Amino acid sequence: MGERGERGSEKERRPVKAAFDGAKRSRRLKQVVLGSIFVVLLVGGWFYSLVGYFIPLCMVAGVGLASVRGRKWCNWMCPRGSFADTYMKVISPGRKIPGWLRGTPVRMGVLAFLMAMLVFQIARLWPDPYAIGRFFVMLLTITTVVGLFMALFLHQRAWCSICPIGSLSSWVGKDRYPLDMDKDACVSCGLCAKTCPMQLAPQEMKENETMSFKGDCLKCGLCVRACPKQALHFPA
Repeated sequence: MGERGERGSEKERRPVKAAFDGAKRSRRLKQVVLGSIFVVLLVGGWFYSLVGYFIPLCMVAGVGLASVRGRKWCNWMCPRGSFADTYMKVISPGRKIPGWLRGTPVRMGVLAFLMAMLVFQIARLWPDPYAIGRFFVMLLTITTVVGLFMALFLHQRAWCSICPIGSLSSWVGKDRYPLDMDKDACVSCGLCAKTCPMQLAPQEMKENETMSFKGDCLKCGLCVRACPKQALHFPA
């Protein structure tokens, strides 16, 4: 009876695993493409400074999409986010991102500092489009180096916890396109947390009304696909 039960459970898990593996492969392919484009843009910007203007375009696109779909831009559409999951993951120990690092005071401080620098430099370099473009490239390079060090000692997505675009998207899209849970179906197996690229824990919703740092959910759907009880879902 026990063996038959195990076989039955295995049969139930197979479709779930197949759906999860398919979603993971699809996301991975997109991230490889966007991550490679990021490298090309970063290197190319040092030779042709106008390439740097893709940074403000990403800012507008990320926050704009967040107003409708939450922090979905940061999943794979953000070139640097894709670069982090594709390339920086190789050097990262995957440690837990400290709660204080993704807290509001730190995020506000990073946002205020970088925005002040942005405004000051644009005002100083105006109206030279090439000089402003070079500043964007330099800013992207410096923050990417910081992200690399954070990946080396913490987690490949650690920079995403304090990224100004990510923080704004998190705040703007906190209640947009929310992940929901059927609490009766959830068995607290923890598979959802293990698959989350942002180290969120959807199972917290079983006992609480929400989960910590829910605005950082990338809407990647990996937790939904990994759940063996189909307890998680996004709005139709």
